[in-house]
Amino acid sequence: MDLEKQETIKKLVDELGAQDLVVVIGAADPEVASITAETVTFGDPSFAGPLAGVSLRLPVYHILEPVVKSAIPAEIYEEQAGFLELVADTEEIGRIFTEIRERLEKV
Repeated sequence: MDLEKQETIKKLVDELGAQDLVVVIGAADPEVASITAETVTFGDPSFAGPLAGVSLRLPVYHILEPVVKSAIPAEIYEEQAGFLELVADTEEIGRIFTEIRERLEKV
């Protein structure tokens, strides 16, 4: 996750609070999606950006997870994210995001 996006998310949390925010990630690569999810939940693992050492504790979901997909009108989902289902490992992504949310519950 680039530094500009980290700064934007940090500002949103500072202004609105974390309790009403959810992050939906759309990266097709499981590793990129995982690092992004870790960053907005537990802090920047590279310790280089605005979220270095900052645990926002934001809940994260991937656009391909069924709970997110079902919340979006089908035609919009297909137009905006449907192609990701063709290139992404949806099972791996689902496992990663479930594990991150479970870790967040334990912290």
